[in-house]
Amino acid sequence: MKLKKMTLEQRIHAMVHLGSWMKSNPPEWQEAKERATITNPWFTPEFIHLAERNIIEQFLDEKKLTHWARSYKISNEIDMPSTVGIVLAGNIPLVGFHDFLCVWMSGHNQVLKLSSKDPHLLPAILKELYNWHITTQNRVSISEQLKGCDAYIATGSNNTSRYFDYYFGKFPNIIRKNKSSVAILSGDESKEELDALADDICLFYGLGCRNVTKLYAPLNYSWDALLEALQKYQFFIDEHRYKGNFDYHLTLLLMNQQAYYTNGSIILTENPSIFSPISQVHIGYYSNKVELISELKKNIDVQCLVGKDHIPFGQAQSPTLLDYADGIDTMAFLLKLENEVRLSS
Repeated sequence: MKLKKMTLEQRIHAMVHLGSWMKSNPPEWQEAKERATITNPWFTPEFIHLAERNIIEQFLDEKKLTHWARSYKISNEIDMPSTVGIVLAGNIPLVGFHDFLCVWMSGHNQVLKLSSKDPHLLPAILKELYNWHITTQNRVSISEQLKGCDAYIATGSNNTSRYFDYYFGKFPNIIRKNKSSVAILSGDESKEELDALADDICLFYGLGCRNVTKLYAPLNYSWDALLEALQKYQFFIDEHRYKGNFDYHLTLLLMNQQAYYTNGSIILTENPSIFSPISQVHIGYYSNKVELISELKKNIDVQCLVGKDHIPFGQAQSPTLLDYADGIDTMAFLLKLENEVRLSS
């Protein structure tokens, strides 16, 4: 049976409806959020709310959606939509929502493979979408296996990327690997800026690719003010999983006689890697800021660069519609897919 086409205006309206539904916080959405916390204790109610609020305000606002769609000249209707398989990550709540949104807005169909770490939130959202318009069940579905798709978007680790390459490499694809974020300190940051940087480091327990896990500061920089700002997340140490990580990494540093700074709930230690474990942030020093920025912009492992003249302190975890993971324009990829299908038909 041929599906009735959905216009761009209808697609936008559906997403605006979802935003209103999430904001109204109905019982079924509350239940999904409660189940998400039980399944994955890293998904605290506060962090689920934070992810939800950003989606509502940045992704599902009608004016922003309309402007975004017009900037790409997204087709009103697609005669021959492709089916895009999406492998979703689960490191922070609803981290894959932007991929779902891009495919939805493009007019293509999609099949989602959920992360075992986040199996409740998106299905609840899709259920409401199905209730809004029953035919959307034919456009968005969930499956354990992604077979027979025309293109793939997969997010995972450096290890899983090899698996994705093997299975999806012959199809149009976006395959994402490990990324993390870096902040550059000038040494003259205000108390408010350091307080905001603490959010960039600690929100979502530091598990997101947009979390700052590496800090660069001028030579002889004092970390005392930042450690004080990080005190607002002192309560993390009451979470036994977090405390287990803190104790383990502190023990390793002590055994290896490595220097570190701590305020009792987070550890700062000098390390060249931009990737740091939970409860720890790596630090480094620079003598030439221009050279450092040039190097970081070439580093394929860097997701966000935070600091003055870059992403403002406190904004790393507030991505907009145009903040594409890995710097790969998902919407441009999907529109190219549409053009390739049109040309081959």
